[in-house]
Amino acid sequence: MSDEEGGGSLYVLTAVLLTPAQFPGILGDDFPEACSLLGVEPAAQGYGLVLGQDEEGARWTVVVDDVSLVAMAIASWDCGMEYDLSPDERSIVVSLAGWPLDLSVATPGIPEPHDPEQGADGTGRVPLAPPSAEAWGPVQRRMGADQIAREWAAWRDRVATDGGAAAAAHPGLARALKEALEYVQSPPPPGRVRSSFAGEGARTLRADGPGWSLVARTDDAAFVLLDEEPSEVLVVPRDGDHDQGLPELAELLAALDRIAVRPA
Repeated sequence: MSDEEGGGSLYVLTAVLLTPAQFPGILGDDFPEACSLLGVEPAAQGYGLVLGQDEEGARWTVVVDDVSLVAMAIASWDCGMEYDLSPDERSIVVSLAGWPLDLSVATPGIPEPHDPEQGADGTGRVPLAPPSAEAWGPVQRRMGADQIAREWAAWRDRVATDGGAAAAAHPGLARALKEALEYVQSPPPPGRVRSSFAGEGARTLRADGPGWSLVARTDDAAFVLLDEEPSEVLVVPRDGDHDQGLPELAELLAALDRIAVRPA
């Protein structure tokens, strides 16, 4: 991928989507928040984020508006196929120093990945960097929910047996579900509730709110992560618990799925 304005090249390492229906939880609770972190407008069609290194090894994140091209590249890579991701220069919205995600790969034959000097991208911002894994907070909570969504079967087996009874009485769980239910009456910002295909007629739901994240399958259980419970995964009882003020899960998930944004 060439950079005519800067006179160099970008060696692409990976790419991710930034759309209302699909974006890394590391960037925010919703699509507008994720866009704000990168300094771009929350355009309805979204963006693609291309992560790579220049000829000196510096880390760069290139935001492009050709979402279809980036989606095609990701789909090809996921299938083990090669794909030369080279967005047209006219599709570049902004080039940002650093990477917002933690990558363990690098381009062979050039210097090790490093951040360019502050201001090298013309924004005056500190280069993007992934959050520390040492502390628990909103970013780590959302990343945990994203991981559960990706590895549903393994987490379903691991968590469902361990913490359901204790979780039912947790006040933070009741608060999170109440706020999630309020989304049905008053729709939240785009991306707060997302729905994706899960197979066998089911959907995977991801929802976020102040201090909580929910991940669920519409035909199965739901799990909630809270800022006040570091690294804990709380199980939502399938039949609800009216004594604890918990709603019927099936009804809640069906309602959330109706208002969720979905991949195009």
